[in-house]
Amino acid sequence: MSTTESGKTGEVSGDELGAAGSHLSTAPQEDRDPTLPRLGVIGWVRWFWRQLTSMRVALILLFLLSLGAIPGSLIPQSGVDEMKVQTFKDAHTTVAPVYDKLGLFHVYSSVWFSAIYILLFISLIGCIVPRTWQFVGQLRGRAPSAPKRFTHLPASATWRTDAEPEQVRAAALEILRKRRFRAHIAGDAVASEKGYLREAGNLIFHIALIVMLIAFAWGQLFKSEGGKLMVEGDGGFSNALPMYDDFKSGNLFSSDTDLTPFSFQLDKFDGTYERNGPNKGSPRVYRANVTYSVGATGKEQKTAIQVNDPLEIDGTKVYLNGHGYAPTVTVRDGRGKIVSRQAVPLLPIDSNVTSTGAIKVMDGYRDKNGKREQLGFNAFFVPTFAGSGKGNMFSQFPALDYPVLALSAYHGSLGVDSGIPQNVYQLDTSKMKKFTDSKGELLKTRLRPGETMKLPNGAGSITFDKDIKQWASFQITHQPGDGWALAGALAAIAGLAGSLFIQRRRVWVRATLGADGVTVVEMGGLGRSESSKVAEELGDLAAHLHEQAPSAADPRPAVPAEGAEK
Repeated sequence: MSTTESGKTGEVSGDELGAAGSHLSTAPQEDRDPTLPRLGVIGWVRWFWRQLTSMRVALILLFLLSLGAIPGSLIPQSGVDEMKVQTFKDAHTTVAPVYDKLGLFHVYSSVWFSAIYILLFISLIGCIVPRTWQFVGQLRGRAPSAPKRFTHLPASATWRTDAEPEQVRAAALEILRKRRFRAHIAGDAVASEKGYLREAGNLIFHIALIVMLIAFAWGQLFKSEGGKLMVEGDGGFSNALPMYDDFKSGNLFSSDTDLTPFSFQLDKFDGTYERNGPNKGSPRVYRANVTYSVGATGKEQKTAIQVNDPLEIDGTKVYLNGHGYAPTVTVRDGRGKIVSRQAVPLLPIDSNVTSTGAIKVMDGYRDKNGKREQLGFNAFFVPTFAGSGKGNMFSQFPALDYPVLALSAYHGSLGVDSGIPQNVYQLDTSKMKKFTDSKGELLKTRLRPGETMKLPNGAGSITFDKDIKQWASFQITHQPGDGWALAGALAAIAGLAGSLFIQRRRVWVRATLGADGVTVVEMGGLGRSESSKVAEELGDLAAHLHEQAPSAADPRPAVPAEGAEK
């Protein structure tokens, strides 16, 4: 038995292999003939369609889509944070107009990004449809007949056997089918084929890309996302548009029908932190305990929302997004009457929850002369103060070990009556006057829980109460299509793996009677791409077939060795 392997698989021509070498690829015939059409407008349209639906152009468009998403990640987007966009424009007055004209502040809804997206979608569909039909046709067909000469194939083997040709073909058919080849007898040979899943994986990969594109578009059109900051024990949140602190949605989103009906409230926030070692200050427990109900009459249920462990209700997810402190302050007028008692959320500015904000008293306050005024306080809070003379006013640890509240006081008009929206965490002092101390400087002081700052001239007081509450911010998102996008991504990975690692190949076994009446067995293998596995697999198949159809004895007489005894 002898086995050979061709050194240059790619040089085997279709004329030499006949029908055996045809249709090894499911690529449309038009893709294999890149000749430019010369049929006027119709010809150019056909040429353009062939280019658009080619694999090369699909890969280029996919690369451009990935490239186009880069500025969407690096440059602030108007659909995500308008304030960041405006801040960027104010800080970069030269490039901002250029970015605006190029649509870089709204990349994913820009004309150029949408054009790439749509062209890629069309290209994938135009590439997949003809491939699918040709692949289905090949699945319904059979492996072609054996070529005339096996020596032109990448791997071949031949030997002579005393077994009858019919016995050899039957044995070969059984062996090939056990190895999951699709095999049948065609004339004096057995034709078989294996590795159809390679092309199936290729089609699955491209279909999965289309699913991902559709899921992405669906999610962008119907998505909704909003934020809500809640203080422990305060009023709850209902999933209605007016209840959000900020909200954005897709173009086809409808608040009347697409918002999932549910409500929840923050009962308590639990936070503990590492106190020693290199991870000092890192959260060990970071959990928001909430009570929620589904629908208008749903039963109240308790649960805990943690980082990467959201509350999920009918496709809407509630994520724990942030945490901070809300010192409770009580403001009294000059007569000692309480005009305001509130837990004021302050925004953290570092990992140790050093926080800043503003305390605003808009209604109910009168000065010593009975005149209506508004009060404002700039607030700076540290949960763990280092102590006087031990550095600046920054927290040393995120837990409430030594809380201190620093205040500076103003009176006048807060500017809220003009109807212009204000940042609740910033104090506009343009229409306010400073409360001053005995030296004529801005009145400011540091308070420990239970301490009071007196306002000058009998204007009242503000007390830092011992009840320090915590707040948590939540991100409420509804992103339809996420499940489809995930399924598409997994299918794309599986399909790509199949198209890369599965080898499509054909094997033929011919058994014919020689001129001397002895059966001649010929085997040949052909792969879609160069691979040593074709020769290895053919050798293994030949070894198994040789066991059932062993080589015939050599009819030539033995020649005695030189020097043998006569």
